[in-house]
Formats: sequence, structure tokens, C-alpha cells
Amino acid sequence: MTVPAIRRREAAASIHAWPADLHPLLARVFAARGLAPAEVARLRLADLAPPRALGGIERACDVLAAAIDAGRSICVVGDFDADGATGTAVAVRGLRLLGAREVRFRVPNRLRDGYGLSPGVVESLREDAPDLIVTVDNGIASHAGVAAAHARGIAVVVTDHHLPGATLPDADAIVNPNAIVAERCAHAGPPCGACASAARRCTSLAGVGVVFYLLLALRARLRTCGAFAACAEPDLSVLLDLVALGTVADLVPLDANNRILVEAGLRRIRAGRCCAGIAALYTAAARDPVRAVAADLGYAIGPRLNAAGRLDDMRLGIECLLTDDAEHALLLAGRLSTINAERRQLQSAMVEQGEAMVADFIARHREDALPHAVVLHEPGWHPGVVGLVASRLKERLHRPVVAFASVGATACEGSPLATDDAAGAELRGSGRSVAGFHLRDALAEVDARCPGLITRFGGHAMAAGLSMPAGGLSRFAHEFDAVARRHLDADSRQPWVWSDGELHADEVTAATAEVLRYAGPWGQGFAEPAFDNVFEVESWRTVGERHLKLRLRLDGCAEPLDAILFNAPPGVPPPARLRAVYQLDLDEWNGRERLQLLVRHLEPA
Repeated sequence: MTVPAIRRREAAASIHAWPADLHPLLARVFAARGLAPAEVARLRLADLAPPRALGGIERACDVLAAAIDAGRSICVVGDFDADGATGTAVAVRGLRLLGAREVRFRVPNRLRDGYGLSPGVVESLREDAPDLIVTVDNGIASHAGVAAAHARGIAVVVTDHHLPGATLPDADAIVNPNAIVAERCAHAGPPCGACASAARRCTSLAGVGVVFYLLLALRARLRTCGAFAACAEPDLSVLLDLVALGTVADLVPLDANNRILVEAGLRRIRAGRCCAGIAALYTAAARDPVRAVAADLGYAIGPRLNAAGRLDDMRLGIECLLTDDAEHALLLAGRLSTINAERRQLQSAMVEQGEAMVADFIARHREDALPHAVVLHEPGWHPGVVGLVASRLKERLHRPVVAFASVGATACEGSPLATDDAAGAELRGSGRSVAGFHLRDALAEVDARCPGLITRFGGHAMAAGLSMPAGGLSRFAHEFDAVARRHLDADSRQPWVWSDGELHADEVTAATAEVLRYAGPWGQGFAEPAFDNVFEVESWRTVGERHLKLRLRLDGCAEPLDAILFNAPPGVPPPARLRAVYQLDLDEWNGRERLQLLVRHLEPA
């Protein structure tokens, strides 16, 4: 395997331009992430891009306002991941706040229904048919589903953030920051410069962010119609904890707009004003909501919610987010934690199988013969977990990975590395990519070169999903690798561990860790600060199965520093003198916090 190399970020602005009261280390970190001094304190809701920035939003407000006024029934059709679940909860809660009298939800079953508003999902609504369907985090590719709804006299408003195909579905309205939806701007005529600029600020919204924006616009529309003349205007900020959770869990880039949304949601959680479901999930995860940060949402709360959609039924997760009964929320959160534990066990076994496949390939060939883009299939894999397998192997191989599971037929035994070994079955795959390789566009390129090979696909630059007949697996692997070879050079396939440079001994303190902790929110596209220094290893031991506990000495520090490296290579002792890339962390033990280094990478010094 290619050994990762350390690369230091370079500051994009002068430190001297930053406010005098800003911690100098933060100035350095912010500058390295391209932040301008004027942006430091701009995490105010007032600085959000306006709702009018989303094309199609005015038409969607027309449809929804008419439905609310007429007392029509609305069904929210979500998705089975954390973004879809939080978005569904936001839509249901928000529409009820805005006066909708009958709002239900439906979420497809991953195994039975597949993704999005399908004709099957529409058929499942036959008994108690709604007047209006609102999709959340899906729908931009649901041509057949929208047509099926219209055939039954059901209007459809699509809210989504996934990249569209060549054509858009014939929905009554579409709100998607990544789709061109014809609509005049608020100033009349074609979109003006200000509105176009605002639109660009919305392209990274998660599905939950898109539907939240729609609710903001709908409230403004209802306000102008006098809907709140005799009652208090609903406070939609009560939904921001859900918006924050879905945004972080979906791994969308935390650009300025998303950081505003996430920080506002985190403030609600820290203040004890989050919904009962999120409070219960914090309890189940043994995390303190008073100290809530984005990492909690990404690594503890989001996975518990996601587990329901991966292995069970996401209705469980959505019900947890919709209930206002704290006791019931705790019960549901406990069930979600149990499912998540099962998911972790299954994921671990599947990742081991994937690693064994790659190791066997390298043993039979050579490492430089490994495809530029790796395609894996194992008959017994669970389709709800293949995305996590792809993610883990992508990190280890530093190349795009698509992992497939068989659905609908019993697959026969064979080589799991991209062979046609599941005749008659449908394969459902999930992929993860590396920087510089747009995964959804790569799938579109394969689809254009081989029409009919892929049944359906969709996603983003870094993550995407697809379905295809099992008989096309080998051809897909060949074509996908060919696309990767055209777009990925040697530098792109070199894994980098990014660092914000060295810290002086007097900066390696619990106080510095506290400053960094709340200076975010940190996450996708706005990486949590990491630093690199040379240390002497005073002692080390293995904890758990694969974790390495270390005592490290740094020149200038009077006392050795506690450090931990998770998922260390088994049986490999650390060098006596090493360079480590690490994050400053506060480890809580017996009610006290102490400094701990979270080691992300180490190498001999």
C-alpha cells in the first residue's frame, strides 16, 4: 500500500490582518482554510443566503400555500439515511407549524423499494392517498414516480440536492440548488447578480437544508397573505438542531452557509433546547449535549440514526426525531443504539473481507496492478452497509471504491473482485471517492459509454450509488477503472495527511484544545485542526483490539503527553522517535478533563 505523506497547509491570508482579540493559533488555522478576517464572526443566521436564492422555490410556495389553505393532505416522502430522516422530520414538523392540518410521512425501505419516489412507493400510498407529495432528499431523478403520482391525481413538490440527470421530472415544483430551475428572481426579470451569487452559496446544502429553506420561504409567503394576523408567527429556528444533524451526517461541505446552520443547531443543543429525539440520542451515546460539537453529530448521533435505514426501517429513526415524549424518545434511541452495534459488527466483518480481497489480488499480481478504481462484490454483503465498506477501503487504498451487494437472487460463489458471479441478481452498489475524482460524473461517463449497463445512479462528487444487473459487473469494473485512469494522475493517488504545522510546547495545552473545540464547527471541507511534531516515545501499550495508547515527550513540555492512535496496525510497535500528526482533544474521566492527543498518523522521525 502507498504510504501516506504529511503535507502542511499554507495560509491564504496574512495573520496580521486578523482581529487583535483572535487567538493567534486560530488566525493561522482560519487563514489556512481560506477564511478572510471579516468572516471570522459571521456565523449569524442573519448572514444566511436568502431563500429566494433557490430556483423554483416561489412555485413550490404557491403549491404548498394553496394546499395548506385548502386543508389538503400532505405526505412527505423521505430517504433512508440521516439526511433524509432529519429532512423528513423538519418537513413534517415545519408544515404542521405553518398550519398544515394533515401531514404524514413515508420512507422507502432500502431493500424492498430502493431509493427515491418510485412507482412502488406511490402505489403504497394508494389506501390513504394524499393530495400532495413533498419529497425530501430525493426526487430529482424520479421521473416514473412523479408520473405515477400524477396518474393518481397527486401533486408533487420535489426538494432535493442531488445532481440532476439530462432531464428533470415533470413535478409541480422542484427546489434543488444543484438543478437549473427556470424562475424569475425577486427583482423581476432574469436572475440578477446578487441572486446568482446567493444561489452559489446554497449549492452545498444538504437535503435537510433545502427543505428548511423552503419552509422559510413558505412562512414569508404566508405572512404576506395574512396567515399570522391572528396568531403568533411560527418560530422555525426550533428545527435547527435537526438541520445541523442532517447537514453534518450527510458529509456535505461545511462552507460558510452550512457552518451558520450547523452552529445555530449546536447552540440549541448546548442550551438544552433540542428535540426529545436528539436529546435521547445524546444520552444513548453517552455524550454531554452541553458540550455538543459537530463531531458528536458525525461520529455518535448520525451513525445511530443511519443504522435504522441500513439494517432495519428508517421509520424508527424518524419517529425518534418526531416524538415530543422524552421517555418514548429514550426507548427509541436505545433501539437505535442496539441496531448500530449490529451495524458495527457487520461492517467490521465486511471490511475485513474487502481487505482480504485486495490483499489476495496484490499477492497474485502486484500492488501496482491494482486498478485505479476498485470494484468489489461479495454475495453475502448487506446492501445497507456497502457504502461504509467503500468508505473504509477508500481511506486505506486512496482510490475510488465501489462496493456491491446482491439483491433479489442467490449469488453463486466466485472471485469477489469484480466478476459476474451473481447471475440473475440485481447489484446495488455504493461508492466513495478521493479528491479530484467526481464520482457521480464518472458514473455518468460510464453510462454514456455503455448505455443500459447501469440501471440507475445518482449522488455527489465524493459519494454515489447505483444499481445494475449482476451480469454486467466485470464490464462495469473495466469501464469504471478506465474512467479513473483518464482522470486520476499519480499525485491524485498519493494519500496525504494534512497538517496545520508544528505547535510550540506552550501551545500544547488543555486551554488550546478548548479554544479549538468551539472555533468551528469543523467537518467536511473545513477540517478540524491537526498538527505535526517530533516526539520521543516514553511508553506504549495496546488497548482494546487495535488501539495504541502512548506516552510521548515533546521538547519543552515538562510532563509527557497522553496520546491514542485508533485502529493501529496490529503487532507493529511504534518507533522510539516519531513524527505524529495529531489533534488536541479533551478526554473526560471521572468528571475531569485532561489533554489527550488524537494521533491521526505517525512515522519514524
